[in-house]
Formats: sequence, structure tokens, C-alpha cells
Amino acid sequence: MLSTPKPTVAIVGRPNVGKSTLFNRLVGRRTAIESEVAGTTRDRVIGETEWSGKSFVLVDTGGLDRFPETDLWQGVSRQIGIALDDADVIVMVTDAEAGLTAPDRDAADSLRAVGKPIVLAVNKADNPRREALALEFYELGLGDPVPLSAYHNIGVDDLMARVAEIVPEPAYHPETDADVRLAIVGRTNVGKSMLLNAITGSQRAIVSEVPGTTRDSLDELVEFDGRSLLLIDTAGMRRRGRTEPGIERFSVLRSMRAIDRADVAVLVLDASELATNQDTHVASYVLDAYKGIIIAVNKWDLAPELTMDRESVTHELRERFKFASYAPVCFTSGLRGEGIEELLRSAWEVFEESGKSLPRYELRRQVMNAVADHPPSTSGRRALKIYGVTQDGTLPPSFTFYVNSSNLAHFSYTRYLENRLREAFVFKGSPLRMRFKGRGER
Repeated sequence: MLSTPKPTVAIVGRPNVGKSTLFNRLVGRRTAIESEVAGTTRDRVIGETEWSGKSFVLVDTGGLDRFPETDLWQGVSRQIGIALDDADVIVMVTDAEAGLTAPDRDAADSLRAVGKPIVLAVNKADNPRREALALEFYELGLGDPVPLSAYHNIGVDDLMARVAEIVPEPAYHPETDADVRLAIVGRTNVGKSMLLNAITGSQRAIVSEVPGTTRDSLDELVEFDGRSLLLIDTAGMRRRGRTEPGIERFSVLRSMRAIDRADVAVLVLDASELATNQDTHVASYVLDAYKGIIIAVNKWDLAPELTMDRESVTHELRERFKFASYAPVCFTSGLRGEGIEELLRSAWEVFEESGKSLPRYELRRQVMNAVADHPPSTSGRRALKIYGVTQDGTLPPSFTFYVNSSNLAHFSYTRYLENRLREAFVFKGSPLRMRFKGRGER
């Protein structure tokens, strides 16, 4: 099998030129914090997008500036350096309203030294006068400036067409042959490395109480019940704004790549600190990648002194992870090597569920019964009409619903159909990809 890491595009520029606005426009959701206060984005924000048929990872960064001698801003400086080192293409964002500045010149000089392809974006060019002002940015010597307004979605297509032209094709790397690839993910210090050691029966990974010890992915091939599992251990991921400066932040991007390589991800939680915001944030990375998911409550050897039981903890997790209520919950102790067989059996079960292909007739019957039991609500004068459905993929199970207009497919009705499919076919631990195709729509 071959793995294909997505190319990386880093968005850089001095503070307050609209990098986060551009990032949010490209990934299609409000992820980075937007503010008129310079320096709001202090951590890298990572998302995935697709343009002209090419998929790539997009990285938002803190502002390039003459950094003051503070720990925070020195950390931002190191963070940007790490992002640039890993980038395949750099988008330098400038500000047409402010014009060409000395910090822009300094930033351009720094970026040239990196030796990566650069696309120059002149943001806030939302009228003919500002668009004309973009010409002065030729002085930076970074090629043709692309005038745009990220806020008004003007010129963004031109920018991304330029990026798509120069972004490299994904590099193909041989992947270790295994029946299932299992990524072990979670925030720092929940015991992922110790859990890996319990599974492999070795001390291959460094076990430490210092958060963030594992800073890159480690692979381990193991045999279980006559099947081979490739274990991908990752660095701990923290929520944006809670990550220490430097190399630990870089581990988030590597963790996302590990998730991309996996068939199933084990989200490891700490029994002494259940279901934090960081945990749900990590889970979102797994679900955005449409990977199978298992929730593992680690350090379960602490349950007696914490007065915890499986039933109540499972109920609490179902409430907290409502968006992944289909995920099986396992209880493990990396320290004592407990719950390992249950975890690995669940991983194989989730993998099989993700690869399940449904009989066409039975799929259509279940969907049409669901529509008859609860017809779509009317939007204005029109209502969604479902004419048919097909399963057009596995890993994850993917379904295309043929409708009168995809714009009428409300999120709540999509969730209803998903729940009915799960009632009929289970899909334990597996996300479902639901697509709606209207007549005449591509």
C-alpha cells in the first residue's frame, strides 16, 4: 500500500493583514480567530481544503514581525519557522490599504531565504483604487501580486489557481503492509506511549510523565488474532491556544498526517480528567478525516479511587461526544496492560464496519421507509424530494442521495437519515459520508 501525504501551504505575513480571514475563506468555516487587534493569531491553525482537484493542508500562522524579546513572541517566531520548513508553497499576505511597508520588505527577504515557492497576495483590495495600489508590491521581487479581498471573496479564485499551479503532486511512499492501520491519538499526557508499549509488549516508545515526549509518529507492526495491525503512535495534540511554543505545535500537523494514514483512530482519554474540550477538539480531527473512531478511557486502574464505573462513564462520554455517539468505548490501563484485547478487537470490528457494503435493494428500502415515516419539511414553497440512493464507497461508507435540489437538504434531515441508517445497519465506530445530488448538478 502507498501513503500520500497532502502538500502543505503556509499562509504568512505581518500582523493584521487578514491572514485568518483568508484561511477561513479557504477552509470554508470560521476556524481561526479574526480580530482587528494585531497579533491575535498566536498559534498555527491547520485545516484541509481542495482546489482544482488538488487536496492540501492549509496552515495559518502568527504575524511575521520584528519580534520583541518576550517568551510568547519568540515562541511565535519559532512556530512560523517550523511551519515554513514544512511548507511546500508559501502564500505571503500583504495589505493594499496600508500599502508596502518596511516589515513587508523584511518578511519578503526572510521568505526568499527559505527557498520555497511563494505566491504574493495583496489583501483588502476591495475597490479599483486599492486594486491599482497592488502594483507597488512588485517591488518585493516575489512575482506578480494577486489583488484580492478575502472578506468579500474577491480574487480568491485567482490566488488559489496560482497556488494550484505550483503545489506539488503528493509524494507516494510505500506503506507497511497490514490488515488495519491504527492511529493512537489524543492530547498530551494521557498515556498514549505507555498504551502502545502495553500493546506491543516492548519499550519501543519513550514513556515519560513530561507532556509532549512523543514528538513524531512511531510505527509498530503487531499480530493479533491472526491479523496484522500497524500501530501509529502520535504526539499529543492540544487545543489551539493551549499549546506550548516550538516543536510540540508542529506535532499537531504530524498527528493529522498520522490520522490520514490510518483506517481507525483510537482517541485516548485520561480517566482522571474525562472528556475535556481538548479531547473533543482532537476527535474533530478524526471525524473531519472520515476515519473510524474508538474512545479509549486510559488509566482505568485509577477507577476505584476515583469512584468511577463503566456504565456511568460510558453515559457521560455519550453525552459529551454526541457528534460521535457511534464510537465504541473501551477501558484500558497501559500501566497494567489491561483492556488491550478488547481494544484491538474493537479496532478490527470498526474497520470491518467501515468497509461494509450494503445490498442495494435493502439500502433503498430502509431510506424510503425513513422518508415515509418522517418526510422532509418544506422550505418556502419547496420541499426536499428523495428519488433514490446508492452506496458508492467504503472506508468510510459513502452514500449519494438523488434529490430534486441539494440546497434543500438541511443538516438536521441529513442527521436523521444517518441515524436511520445506523439503526438498520449499525456502522459501529464508522463515520458516514452523506452526499446529495440534485437533478442537473455535478
